[in-house]
Amino acid sequence: MFANLRTALQQKGISTKQYAEVLGVEEKTAQNKLIGRTDFTYPEFIKTCALLFEYTADYLFTETAAKEEQTAQAG
Repeated sequence: MFANLRTALQQKGISTKQYAEVLGVEEKTAQNKLIGRTDFTYPEFIKTCALLFEYTADYLFTETAAKEEQTAQAG
């Protein structure tokens, strides 16, 4: 669900396990958040924005990847 967030983590070389440690949750919980099964808390949102400060919150937490949106608009 949060494809941009997952991509940003990959680009910075941050594993799901490392991201979970930043959030202070179990790895499975972080995985559930990244696929949209579990909601992010506000403190988790803030930690994510601080970790990935190069990106805007709107970009990171959009529920559709930019590429998918372009494909949908073109079709």
